[in-house]
Amino acid sequence: MQLGVVFPQTEIGNDPGAIRAYAQGVEELGFDYLLAYEHVLGAHPDRLKDLGRQPPYTHESPFHEPFVLFGFLAACTSRIGLTTGVLILPQRQTVLVAKQAAEVDVLSRGRLRLGVGLGWNPVEYEALGENFRNRGRRIEEQVTLLRLLWTQQLVDFEGRYHRVRGAGINPLPVQRPIPVWMGGSAEPALRRMARIADGWISQLAPGPQAAEVLERVRTYVREAGRDPAAFGVEGRLHLGTTPQESWPQAVETWRRLGGTHLAVNTMRSGLKSPDQHVAALRRFRDAVRHLV
Repeated sequence: MQLGVVFPQTEIGNDPGAIRAYAQGVEELGFDYLLAYEHVLGAHPDRLKDLGRQPPYTHESPFHEPFVLFGFLAACTSRIGLTTGVLILPQRQTVLVAKQAAEVDVLSRGRLRLGVGLGWNPVEYEALGENFRNRGRRIEEQVTLLRLLWTQQLVDFEGRYHRVRGAGINPLPVQRPIPVWMGGSAEPALRRMARIADGWISQLAPGPQAAEVLERVRTYVREAGRDPAAFGVEGRLHLGTTPQESWPQAVETWRRLGGTHLAVNTMRSGLKSPDQHVAALRRFRDAVRHLV
């Protein structure tokens, strides 16, 4: 099972030196990958009243753009994987995503894993000129086109939402194709990822709920004619809500459930600086070293 870290988007600040030191620090600690959330825009809470719940992020929440961030980190690190968790694919132009992802993969020598999802913020879709209502249908066609663009020099594709005739990206990525994982927990999302994704980026902590949902996902994978053993599953461990004495048990539980990846989130844990985030991850790594 691979252990990763959630890049502390909203808390790390804007100092390039601190960002570089954080990435190099977690790489030196032996973590396998770094996962970054994404939002292109934040909205004022007044624009999000129709959500029916408190928005997790607003215009006051800072986010570094993942592809640019990963281009920077590709030069600052040598081994650690780079994962979007998740990129909101339907609000972006598919061909441009293919180009940007391929470039990151080239510059990082094949370290990119592209996690994609639908997102929740209609304000962001509106500002980017994309349709929020049909995003579930569009993402399936997007994934198909991405894989064609990453594996063929020239692509001819005629879909419902995309048209590419006798064109392709250059350079192609190192990985052909780049692994595409999906986020989401709603029933349609679970069935969709079982059909077309290489793995699932979940927000579930290890426990009974995770076991129940995982069993459903694996059933859907089998129904799609695929091998569940070849389908990746990533869980999440929030250090701020998990007592330190429970960290080893959480890792062992997730591994027993058959998880292939586990990302450790240090945000909203009362940490005041990038150095404190790295220090918390060092404590976690020391606590579970005997398990990995």
